[in-house]
Amino acid sequence: MDTDTYNGVSRVPHHPEFYLEDGNITFIVENTLFCVHRFFFQRESQVFIRELSQAPQDGISDDNPFQVEGVTSVDFATLLWVWYSPKYRLDRTSLETWLVVLELSTRWQFLEMKKLAIERLQNLEIDPIEKITIYNKYEIDRSLLLPEFKHLCTREGQMSIEEGEKVGMLTVLAIHQARDRAYKSAVAKRRQRTTSADADVVIDEEELEQILRDVFNLNRDSATGSRRASARAPLGDTNQQGAQTQGRSNAPPIVDASRSDASRTRFESSRPGSVSGCLLPERARHSVDQTVISKHQ
Repeated sequence: MDTDTYNGVSRVPHHPEFYLEDGNITFIVENTLFCVHRFFFQRESQVFIRELSQAPQDGISDDNPFQVEGVTSVDFATLLWVWYSPKYRLDRTSLETWLVVLELSTRWQFLEMKKLAIERLQNLEIDPIEKITIYNKYEIDRSLLLPEFKHLCTREGQMSIEEGEKVGMLTVLAIHQARDRAYKSAVAKRRQRTTSADADVVIDEEELEQILRDVFNLNRDSATGSRRASARAPLGDTNQQGAQTQGRSNAPPIVDASRSDASRTRFESSRPGSVSGCLLPERARHSVDQTVISKHQ
């Protein structure tokens, strides 16, 4: 362990920013001492309330610090930064910073801090696949992912195997079901307004949103920022799903086993004079790639 020397006596170095003179609890993380205020830990975290009550002498001094394991000193400093940083600085941080805050606030049950991390993540530009992966990992309210689900339903590119593995097979199948239902509805509406086979197939965005809410059970999810059951299948009515997949349609495939890269191109907006929505290509295949399905069985 690296140490400093003071009056000939070796000591663990203090953190340059978060060793406060008026702090009343000392933590040792890796080879660094932090002295901060016990108030924050006891106010927000049932984990620390329990741990500190079981070892009341831990953290009273540099000689008897409260030991934090499994966390780097850099990440622990990031957690403290949320409490001690001026508010105007919170908006100027990277995705990596808020992922650290999200990870530690989830691990130690800092519920208010987790809500803050989610709010900040909502304001960042995050790749849809990465965002879905993050929110699934930390069991964050799926209704916040509605724009990302819409993007996957309407983008021109197909979902690669790597993307499917990241978001999970349940999400892949749910997107497939939503896309299929939206496409069939759009085709039916086109038949009502024209007999031309060359007319664009236009998906109404409001209808797509409602389909996604139904398929992912978003109407029943809470809006508190986290969901209780991450393992729940988000596929809606399985009987309806089976009925839809038995009949063939021209809905675009969701997963392309031949592609290793992720396409980021959205479908173009609806043309002038058409309803608000997204255009789907005329030539599109129907079915989830069986290679990907068997890969996950």
